[in-house]
Amino acid sequence: MTATAGVTQRAYFGAGIPEINLATLRGRLIVIEGPDSAGRSTQIRLLRDWLERRGYASAQTGLKRSRLVGKKLQDVMQGYSLGPLTFSLYYATDLADQIENVIVPALAADFIVLADRYVYTPIARDVVRGVDVRWIEGVFGFAIVPDVVLYLDVKPEVLAERVLGNLHYLDYWESGMDIHRDGDMYASFISYQNLVREQFLAMAPTKGFHIIDGDRDAEQVAKELQETVESTIDLP
Repeated sequence: MTATAGVTQRAYFGAGIPEINLATLRGRLIVIEGPDSAGRSTQIRLLRDWLERRGYASAQTGLKRSRLVGKKLQDVMQGYSLGPLTFSLYYATDLADQIENVIVPALAADFIVLADRYVYTPIARDVVRGVDVRWIEGVFGFAIVPDVVLYLDVKPEVLAERVLGNLHYLDYWESGMDIHRDGDMYASFISYQNLVREQFLAMAPTKGFHIIDGDRDAEQVAKELQETVESTIDLP
């Protein structure tokens, strides 16, 4: 499963989805990756405003937002009983539904689609949880290769400070407590986020990620994102 940013010809990661003519998808798919509290929502909003000021129509998508299973996935994550494989299949179903019903129609209409995370987050999380990388990459073989992937790299200690400052608590799943199951949640959060970050940095060379320093203030990050998009892909 490989990808190169700035693709000029549409491709799937694997077998793809039958009956979709990739040649008709003339829009652009821009993926913003990064952990919770990395600033993805802010950066997508700023990038969308920048694109629309330049006359480009845009659409937005993200994990856990499909009409089919998005709400169900959010509900089951309120409990603590999801196994890694079930987790994988939920996210795959969520994304497949959005690709077919949101991303493909938007790309066919020459829109720029801004994806708040894509296949890479579930893959990184699953590998950390012991799922076989070849299996999980095969599961996501239906996904369309994006035109550019922008990874907001934020140190786990900075993430923890942001999360505690905004939410005042650490999330069970984002702390990897399903892996460690006991001990200090803060220490588990740092350990888990380091493991996920390592997976992203390991993916970067083969998946064509543009690594963006997300520890900086929002305006600096936004400027680099805009410059990267402008220099990397031909906007429709």
